[in-house]
Amino acid sequence: MRKFKTSIGLHLMIAVVLSLVINFSYLLMPIITEQGMNQRGDDDGRIAEHSTGTLHLTPDLHGYIVCDCEQQDSIYVSAWQVHTMKLLEGDHLHFSTRKLRGDTYSEWQMQAAHPRLDEIYERNGEKFDFDAIYDRPSRTVEFVWQILYYAIVSFLMIMILTRLPRGGNITNGIFARRVLCVVLLSVIGIYFAPVVDFKQGFMRIVFFFQAQPHNNVYLIVLTKCLFMLAVTILYARIYLLMRQQQTMAVENERLKTENLATRYNMLVGQINPHFFFNSLNSLAMLVREHDHKRALEYIDQLSYTFRYIIQNGQSSTTTLKDEIAFAEAYAYLFKIRYADKLFFNFDIDPAYNNWTLPALSLQPLIGNAVKHNSITTKNPLHVTIRTVGSVLEIENPKHPKLDVEPSTGIGLENLKSRWQIITGHTIEIVDEAERFVVRMPLDNSVKK
Repeated sequence: MRKFKTSIGLHLMIAVVLSLVINFSYLLMPIITEQGMNQRGDDDGRIAEHSTGTLHLTPDLHGYIVCDCEQQDSIYVSAWQVHTMKLLEGDHLHFSTRKLRGDTYSEWQMQAAHPRLDEIYERNGEKFDFDAIYDRPSRTVEFVWQILYYAIVSFLMIMILTRLPRGGNITNGIFARRVLCVVLLSVIGIYFAPVVDFKQGFMRIVFFFQAQPHNNVYLIVLTKCLFMLAVTILYARIYLLMRQQQTMAVENERLKTENLATRYNMLVGQINPHFFFNSLNSLAMLVREHDHKRALEYIDQLSYTFRYIIQNGQSSTTTLKDEIAFAEAYAYLFKIRYADKLFFNFDIDPAYNNWTLPALSLQPLIGNAVKHNSITTKNPLHVTIRTVGSVLEIENPKHPKLDVEPSTGIGLENLKSRWQIITGHTIEIVDEAERFVVRMPLDNSVKK
């Protein structure tokens, strides 16, 4: 749920930023244009002096202002200005003018043409308010509407593209179909996009906006929607790839942990029945010899051994003190089986009793020492378990059997993997001609 809310917040932020980007230069256009008009001088054809005069209209709604002064010629007013500013016959205007300019006119035409109406300041003695004519909202309101519209549309497109199905994976086919959906949404969005007609000075929806096909308003809206569509698809693709990569990393870690646990449980399951039957044979031998004291002690050690295996089979770590206690009980069972031919020497520094190591680490090492070596009266086996600094060592001489039992290597490989994952350290294995040593760094942390 928290990841979903985080994604919603991220998508919303991206949508707002995208809306600001695609509207930024467009929204500055009227401000820059207005400032430029206010700062124009004689070099662009504007006449700085303000004049007054009366408007007269022709049948085709072109107009001419007859100035109050005798020195200045009549001022030309285009039909578009008459219509846009809603001028009437006989209006008394206070205005400014500009000269005819443009590359399509010759120098002679520009000199001979009448000055043209530029701005109106007063009409019939009252201040001329162009915005009030159309009841036009403030420019801030227009800007907010445009930013909000594109932010909502881009947010909907992002949500369509990034929504995860039940399976959790989005194939290329699914993503392609979603791209078609957002393209359709973008086309529909073009017709309902808010636009400001700077010539007429008010905001409309494109669907209800009537202008010539070559009008720049259509081109601006089309460019903004295409840019929004391209950026949205690109962002959605990158977002999905990053999320897929993160999901794969988490899944790999989970599978790695589960695989290790499965292999370990399989190993324990293989060892327990074999060890259990051998232990029953040793117990039966003590009973037949009527050695009740050793038989009872054997039962106690066997019970402790299996209880420890069951309790720590799913644990990650244990203390060195508990692991050594288990190793002593486990070794006792082997000593009874091999009588005076197998010996275990423990040399543990009490300072490391509370240091930790992966649980049941010594069981496969003790079992391998017994399994792969010849143990006879003439050639007994001595296994040493000791601490060397913060490293736990188990060492035994090598007495290879004549009939070598096949080894899968699962025990050592599992031990190495568990030690690396749980402690972050690597165990050292020394396999020489005369001896076999395993060195395992202990971890100075609280038992998990």
